[in-house]
Amino acid sequence: MLGVVENHSLPRTAAFFDLDKTVIAKSSTLTFSKSFYQGGLINRRAALRTAYAQFLFMGGGMDHDQMERTREYLSAMCRGWNVQQVKEIVAETLHDLIDPIIYDEAASLIEAHHTAGRDVVIVSTSGAEVVEPVGELLGADRVVATRMVVGDDGCFTGEVEYYAYGPTKAEAIRELAESEGYDLDRCYAYSDSLTDLPMLSAVGHPHAVNPDRALRREALSRGWPVLDFHRPVRLKQRLPTLSVPPRPALVAAAAIGAAAATAGLVWYASRRRSSAA
Repeated sequence: MLGVVENHSLPRTAAFFDLDKTVIAKSSTLTFSKSFYQGGLINRRAALRTAYAQFLFMGGGMDHDQMERTREYLSAMCRGWNVQQVKEIVAETLHDLIDPIIYDEAASLIEAHHTAGRDVVIVSTSGAEVVEPVGELLGADRVVATRMVVGDDGCFTGEVEYYAYGPTKAEAIRELAESEGYDLDRCYAYSDSLTDLPMLSAVGHPHAVNPDRALRREALSRGWPVLDFHRPVRLKQRLPTLSVPPRPALVAAAAIGAAAATAGLVWYASRRRSSAA
């Protein structure tokens, strides 16, 4: 698998990774629901509801109406959350919750791309309060994520300012290519969802990772590699070099409440199921 990662000099290149079910085995945002409950941000009912959403997200069991109701509920839930408190909760629980669910195969690819001189960019529909520290844990160079409006009181207003999904991800990649000098024809991209087809199509080396049915069909019809990641492992157990302090992550799109990102995931899954129908 890693043999395709060749070393290139100038022009600059990058590898763009979706996060959930591509680099990690679960939804990054929904994984923190228990921590948000323990931190007092959500009540027990909300924690159970997000846990159920995680279950359906993994199994693809939500119908369109369920997804829409859940999206609306979660969009409103984060209104009034203190941004700093969210960041502190994520920082305190990051290693316990995220480190064990990072795919060994993804970590190896990230290391291989860095060795080849490429930047690694995480491009996720989830929010930067979650994605940015995960990116640092992985040693990513940049992060593109959803962001939410923050009021003068330092709390989320409940309004989404920038939503990183579908075509928006491809636009962000093109903007980075222009600002950083990436040659997209020589860049790589990895995702599990048909909704990321624009992002995958924007680079010369797209890869479908644990793809949904619709993306698998599309990848096979286009002759794209299909990768199977199935070995979650703690970074410290697999490769000491990935446990050293990573290069600083430069955030291309910052700041979102975790619940808003969860709502994005629900909407994202809805679009994916609609495309697969």
